[in-house]
Amino acid sequence: VISPPQKKFLGDARTLASPNIVIILCGNKKDLDADREVTFLEASRFAQENELMFLETSALTGENVEEAFLKTARTILNKMESGELDPERMGSGIQYGDSSLRQLRQPRGSAAQIKQQCNC
Repeated sequence: VISPPQKKFLGDARTLASPNIVIILCGNKKDLDADREVTFLEASRFAQENELMFLETSALTGENVEEAFLKTARTILNKMESGELDPERMGSGIQYGDSSLRQLRQPRGSAAQIKQQCNC
């Protein structure tokens, strides 16, 4: 059962961060199904009602661990490409590690063009 502090946390995150913040709800220890305290349906419904992405993961087996990061990164990138998130806007929550990475994406070209660009 989701308690009021969790709902308050989501409200605070959306108020204090970008309103377009990307949040993923990860149910961990998927491999311990017998010890489950929240059903898949409850968590999935909570995620849907609160506009969160949802995955169940297992660090023990590695199931969906990488997918959680990839899904989050893809969603952020899609929001940047659509203009919903602007990395140049103060308070967007997005920071570049290197100024040479400031271009969002090169226009997609042929494999030969890409190979020429990277000298590989």
